[in-house]
Amino acid sequence: MQDPDFAEIVGLICKEDTRFDRKAYDFIRQGLDHAVKELKKKDAPRAGRSRHVSGPELLEGLKVYALDQFGPLAKTVLNSWGVKRCSDFGDIVFNLIEYNVFSKTDNDRREDFSDLYTFEDAFVKPFLPTKARKGSSSTEAVGSV
Repeated sequence: MQDPDFAEIVGLICKEDTRFDRKAYDFIRQGLDHAVKELKKKDAPRAGRSRHVSGPELLEGLKVYALDQFGPLAKTVLNSWGVKRCSDFGDIVFNLIEYNVFSKTDNDRREDFSDLYTFEDAFVKPFLPTKARKGSSSTEAVGSV
């Protein structure tokens, strides 16, 4: 169930910035939660302490979360929401910061989201078939001698 305040804020943001679907904001929020959980696992010795997630850490977390949620359709789903590159994630994050949904440090900048990876590399290439082995042919007859 969605937080009514979050839904209202996203509605206001979407009226001002029509580039992204509301679902993209929900995805960013859930992706941040996922990234925080993953970082806590890695930071186990310092467990229990809250820490800020950097732009590149969030981008990596969003990539993993998108692949987990949507598999080979990740790029298609994100594109349908208007999200076509890493900097779009940054624009959504900074829209949420402007409405005090997310917080930032003095070191956080939009540039932190500047295309750490291409959507093609992150969401398409992992699902492409590997090159056929040398000498094998798909036109060979099965069982021929």
